[in-house]
Amino acid sequence: MNTMFSVYGPFNVPCYQGKAARTISDDNVKNFWKQHPSMAQYKGCYVFGIRAGKGFTPGYAGKATRSFKNEAFGSHKLARYQQFLADYQRGTPVIFFVVYPSKKGKVNVRHIEELETFLIQNGVRVNPDIMNVKGTKVAKWGIKGVLRCGKGKVSQGVNEFRRLLKLYS
Repeated sequence: MNTMFSVYGPFNVPCYQGKAARTISDDNVKNFWKQHPSMAQYKGCYVFGIRAGKGFTPGYAGKATRSFKNEAFGSHKLARYQQFLADYQRGTPVIFFVVYPSKKGKVNVRHIEELETFLIQNGVRVNPDIMNVKGTKVAKWGIKGVLRCGKGKVSQGVNEFRRLLKLYS
């Protein structure tokens, strides 16, 4: 059986702005769920990050097999978000939800775990300082011009290979 997840977001995450830094308070979390009640009972994965300029930087990717409301802003997750926020004076904290197809019934936990690993590994590629440690070990192999290879001009054959497998950097 195939599981087709759907992406929702980015949703701005409200923060308390202190004199020295930002933090996500319990009241901020309550306000978030008041603003986005339809997302609360879904399951799947989420990516917390910062929107700055014209792009996004991922800070933490996690999974929720019970519900986003029960897991996405838990104390362990908030500690990671706070640490990530401490490194960014500017930008808007956001969260994306990658939603499992059904709110009710048994979920395919293995698919959610595989998705979490995929999101973490791709997050590390974009931000080597992502707050996750699970699944972040980078493989010790690459494909010249395609994967884990740095920058530089590539041959036409490499470009065709990238197109074949839709591997765009």
